[in-house]
Amino acid sequence: MPRALWLLIIGMAVNVIGSSFLWPLNTIYIHDHLGKSLSVAGIVLMFNSGANVIGNLYGGHLFDKIGGYKSIILGIGISLLALVGLSLWHDWPQYVVFLTIAGFGTGIIFPSMYAMAGSVWKEGGRKSFNALYVAQNLGVAVGASLGGIVADYSFQLIFLANTIMYVFFLLIAVFGYKRITVEPVKHDHNEKALTPVESKVNLQALFIICSGYLLCWVAYSQWTTTIASYTQEINISLTQYSLLWTINGAIIVLGQPLLIGVLKYLSASLKLQILIGIGIFIVSFLVAGKATAFSGFLVAMIILTIGEMFIWPAVPTIAFDLAPKGREGFYQGIVNSTATGGRMVGPLLGGILVDLYSMSALFLVLISLFLIAIVTTLVYDRHLKTEKQFEAKTS
Repeated sequence: MPRALWLLIIGMAVNVIGSSFLWPLNTIYIHDHLGKSLSVAGIVLMFNSGANVIGNLYGGHLFDKIGGYKSIILGIGISLLALVGLSLWHDWPQYVVFLTIAGFGTGIIFPSMYAMAGSVWKEGGRKSFNALYVAQNLGVAVGASLGGIVADYSFQLIFLANTIMYVFFLLIAVFGYKRITVEPVKHDHNEKALTPVESKVNLQALFIICSGYLLCWVAYSQWTTTIASYTQEINISLTQYSLLWTINGAIIVLGQPLLIGVLKYLSASLKLQILIGIGIFIVSFLVAGKATAFSGFLVAMIILTIGEMFIWPAVPTIAFDLAPKGREGFYQGIVNSTATGGRMVGPLLGGILVDLYSMSALFLVLISLFLIAIVTTLVYDRHLKTEKQFEAKTS
């Protein structure tokens, strides 16, 4: 991998380590330290996620207008100012304001990171996005673990630790990303420029694949919300539940050589890769739906992790391939905002279903969402194929 990509990978890991100090503990802090209800905590997190969606879309637009370096510096600057504010004033309602601003700033960063990764190692294809995905999960595993240790000592230090990590990220960006030049990209459709009709077809394909991507994230987010609460009801300890996410991160980091070998053996297209991942997701949720002890959820988490390794890096790769020249950032912004949207809608939908019906009803609905995602994955490129066939006939 080129040096520029390694710098992006290191920056992504540091970025996510910093944010992972705080996000797993947000609900606990709002509920236990600020004395607010779980419903209020959910609304606060929706503000954060909503700002993150807007930041993703704006960040993608900025990448196409002013480039990745300036966009990332702006995003880090906004986040850092919010985190400094959070370190100094973390009472109510300042906490809500600064957390929302931090969500917006973080959202600006991600589309540029992904768009730059695809540009600096064009021949790498999906490997660039897979590398950032692994860096993210390594950051989550390290940040969440360290965050728990720091919070046990002093919750106030969580905000300071998050801020310090973003200072490191700013230094990496300032001294490492300025020299990264993003050259015009040759996409898989092998076109120098797309006509308005072709661009519309590509954007339509992106929206279709992202609709299934959103449904997968709606289901996946249940593991940190409704399923997490359910494990407590059946007397699975918080330590055991945390262990599930440690295993999740370890499998993602250590399992990459095996995944690459499997994909090479199957000669898997990105579409087939996503379909395999959704199928594995379904198996995972069937296992989780029947689980009554820690061992059952452990098996379900292992299966879930394998599924996400197939799906999560594939969708940004598809978006990069579909993007017209000069619109890479915008397309990555759509993908990232879709994932955030799923994480925003998922807890609300899951909570309503469990409150009104039962966990069994929730799992049934989630399986249905995966089936819809299979359909969207199968048909997303239908018009692309039609367009290519038409071009072949007229050329």
